[in-house]
Amino acid sequence: MPVRTWVPPGPFDLHRTLGVLQRGPGDPAFAVRGGELWRASRTPQGPGTLCVAARPADGRVEAEAWGPGAEWLLEQLPELLGEGDDPERLTARHRIVHEARRRHPGVRLARTGLVLESLIPSVLEQKVTSDEAYRAWRLLLQRHGEPAPGPWERMRVMPEPRGWALIPSWEWHRAGVDAKRSGAILRAVRAARRMEEAARMDLAEATRRLMAIPGIGPWTAAETLQRTLGAPDAITVGDLHLPKIIGYALTGRRGTTDEEMLDLLAPYEGQRHRAARLILLSGRVPPRRAPRFPVGDIARL
Repeated sequence: MPVRTWVPPGPFDLHRTLGVLQRGPGDPAFAVRGGELWRASRTPQGPGTLCVAARPADGRVEAEAWGPGAEWLLEQLPELLGEGDDPERLTARHRIVHEARRRHPGVRLARTGLVLESLIPSVLEQKVTSDEAYRAWRLLLQRHGEPAPGPWERMRVMPEPRGWALIPSWEWHRAGVDAKRSGAILRAVRAARRMEEAARMDLAEATRRLMAIPGIGPWTAAETLQRTLGAPDAITVGDLHLPKIIGYALTGRRGTTDEEMLDLLAPYEGQRHRAARLILLSGRVPPRRAPRFPVGDIARL
């Protein structure tokens, strides 16, 4: 059971840094147990489980791993935890951004180095509610993933590319995934090697590589590369809620469009995703005026 210790280069918030990798409550590939974060991944060396815990007493982070992918996960640990990230490159241009950074100084951008692990659940989140997407991810991993290495029996590692390709159409339907989203995933896993190469590209090149797959657009590419590359400028465009939240937080106005959001974030060019994350952490959101969007279930059709 390999173990590794890492010392953060500055303030560090483990839960807020890695929490963005969790796909909803009950994610079979991510868990929190006490102060530990657990993550099951399919690495280039095979499945692996990583357990990470912060030790505030001496400022260290300790990690241990299991499975064929254990060494790979521990080798990538500093990058995963944001060692290559530089939060100081953002200059706060709004009071709300300044205050959010002051209150959350330990938030870094995680870099997983894995593409399909973030791409597939991002495709599942296209044009549906978060609850629907989380349910689909949970059901697909529980039924078609494999038990994660290590001591926690309930965790699952997502299927390998061929495993995704062999999921029959009725299983996608049972998970509530329509043909458009399942088709995009199948096209991506058939080009798995090309997709994973994007983890070693810059943001612009990686975005082009992902968007070469029909069904993967700017929204999905940004959501993927925020996690795969820890890309500070991978701002999400085409989201139902984000422009409205950014607009309300920075101006107090409702109904902000994507174009208006990009104008508001222009002073953060190169750090727009980081600025958006800080704004979301501020908790300043427009009051709800309408009922929550109803959850659909195509599995019942």
